[in-house]
Amino acid sequence: MSAEATVEGLTSQLSQYLDKPRINQVRRAYYYAEQAHEGQKRRSGEAYITHPLAVASILADLRLDHQSLMAAMLHDVIEDTGIPKDALSEQFGEAVAELVDGVSKLTQIEFRSRAEAQAENFQKMTLAMARDIRVILVKLADRLHNMRTLGPLPYEKRQRIATETLDIYAPIANRLGMHSVCTELEDLGFSSLYPMRSRYISKAVSTLRGSHQAIIEDIQGRLEEKLAERGLPGRILGREKHLNSIYNKMKFKQKSFHEIMDVYAFRIVTDSEDDCYRILGAVHSLYKPLPGRFKDYIAMPKANGYQSLHTTLFGMHVNIEIQIRTEEMEQVANNGIAAHWMYKSDHSEVAVVNQKRVDHWVKGLMEMRERADDSLEFIEHVKVDLFPDEIYVFTPKGKILELPGGATPIDFAYAIHTDIGNACVACRINRNLASLSKPLQSGQTVEIITAPGARPNSAWLEFVVTGKARSSIRHVLKHQKRAESVELGKTLLKKSLNAFGQKLSMLDETQVRSVVAHNQVSSFDDLLSDIGLGNRMAYLVARQLVSGSGASELEPTNAELTERDQESRRSPVMIRGTEGLVVRFASCCKPIPGDPVVGVMDSGNGMVIHSDTCPRLTEAVDARLTHLTWAKDITNEFSVELRVELERQRGVIAEVANAVAVADGNIERINVEEQNARLGVVSLVVHVNGRRHLARVMRRVRNIRAVTHISRVRY
Repeated sequence: MSAEATVEGLTSQLSQYLDKPRINQVRRAYYYAEQAHEGQKRRSGEAYITHPLAVASILADLRLDHQSLMAAMLHDVIEDTGIPKDALSEQFGEAVAELVDGVSKLTQIEFRSRAEAQAENFQKMTLAMARDIRVILVKLADRLHNMRTLGPLPYEKRQRIATETLDIYAPIANRLGMHSVCTELEDLGFSSLYPMRSRYISKAVSTLRGSHQAIIEDIQGRLEEKLAERGLPGRILGREKHLNSIYNKMKFKQKSFHEIMDVYAFRIVTDSEDDCYRILGAVHSLYKPLPGRFKDYIAMPKANGYQSLHTTLFGMHVNIEIQIRTEEMEQVANNGIAAHWMYKSDHSEVAVVNQKRVDHWVKGLMEMRERADDSLEFIEHVKVDLFPDEIYVFTPKGKILELPGGATPIDFAYAIHTDIGNACVACRINRNLASLSKPLQSGQTVEIITAPGARPNSAWLEFVVTGKARSSIRHVLKHQKRAESVELGKTLLKKSLNAFGQKLSMLDETQVRSVVAHNQVSSFDDLLSDIGLGNRMAYLVARQLVSGSGASELEPTNAELTERDQESRRSPVMIRGTEGLVVRFASCCKPIPGDPVVGVMDSGNGMVIHSDTCPRLTEAVDARLTHLTWAKDITNEFSVELRVELERQRGVIAEVANAVAVADGNIERINVEEQNARLGVVSLVVHVNGRRHLARVMRRVRNIRAVTHISRVRY
């Protein structure tokens, strides 16, 4: 078949929904691309122009607008033929040139590693999507045709492209609601990565379908009869199970091939929403519905705009899955955001709502991109949002929020607004106070309680699941750690300057600049931050500031260390017990207010506070120790481990717990370590706010008649 005949085939495809002037513009773009790619061949030996033409044909199936089709024809022109963007702009207009440029930029740059290349490409894709979502539609069609024609490429390249398709492009197609493109990309990727498994499953499906044909026809016949009996319009379609989806269910859900294939799936497409619910009633009267398997995605659409009623029935000794939707919902289910252009002319509600959803998602991507440190961190956040297994929860005002499965109240708070997430301190689920780490269930009403001045907790990163929550928390913690390390660095430097009889405010600006330059940092705050994080010694920086920058190369002498230690004891740093990101308490000796303590600088992580008798301190260099003092009125709670030896009696553990409670202590953990017939040893971790409080708790426990000995476990 000649190229001319192929472009004629595309023309007749386009004539179903575009007017003649627009079709002619697409044809003009085709002839321009044909001339530009003259002499170029694909790996298969075909003329290169067959690829842009096939990409345009895929987009024509989705009924995309003429500018997208022109961009599809021209998408490799800038990259492969050296024709500049300006020339395309002159010939076909600014909008088409921008689309072509956007698609070209997604695959242009060389990178150091494949993971980084993939992540960088995704960042560029996000920017391109934010400018014009059609860029990604052209790119998806381009990728789909490349996947269909992977055959002639070398093995390594096929593997790389297939992996990237399954990791990035198929999930994006899914997120944009383009089910037909997504499933084809998944199946092509799967068969390229696992050709043997793909062939085996494909053969097993055909064999099984043949033997089950009679059951399928019987069920379909009964459904058609029931609709006719009730006068309900609707066409019934069998639903195919895709190879990749079968494989994933076998792999991740630990199901056998026959368990998965023992479900018969049908789709009923009707005229109106009202008909959908009437048909639901009709099929429920024909076969019994399985409890808990009904989902109403019409009232609560998925994030990508998907709408349908789902129900599972039990009949003819098999499970029957049924989806019921309107023609418009069917288009959106298959083509997603691409259906926007199909309905654009009549400004239908589906098109408007669909566009809003995509805009909201892309806006979220842009926010995450701004907060991420690098492209790999960005893609780590985004991947979570590309694979959602949705739950639907309500705000107290009845607004529905869609979140991925496993989402917590913290994810919910960040989904409402970043500021609400950052200030979150507690939550209510269905009006009852609940833990912030508790996974939410569909249908719950969640209320977030905020407090001014509250900040995210680094422990949240262990249980949040959405990319937005994770990137927002990291962003705040990064800035908080920076502020805390600068503050701690300043405190330590002031103390070291005191040893030289100097004050920070008395230092000469020129000398400060000289020391900053000598240490190769960009600002004095960076230098303070390095001290606070334990990357530089405050004493050496103080000596540089007082006596000239060259002094940094010298290690402090023993006499200087002794002098510094004496000064440190005279003016210890005060700690308030508020455990920050750069000041934390050692888990080995568990110091509490009232214990004599010292700080050890841990390179890159700030200060760790130890009891001054902790055996671990022998490993620390004297120059890295800082003498500390506790502030008065500390109200924070600290963990202390107690060892209680007692005579075994019925109810003695409850008596110990009660004694701790009477002394206002909180038990974190209690367990019996060793026992014989008469004696037992109980290990107890309690929360107290200082030594006096601890003494009160221990006194109460010691007064129990069965207790023979109680001691604090220090190391």
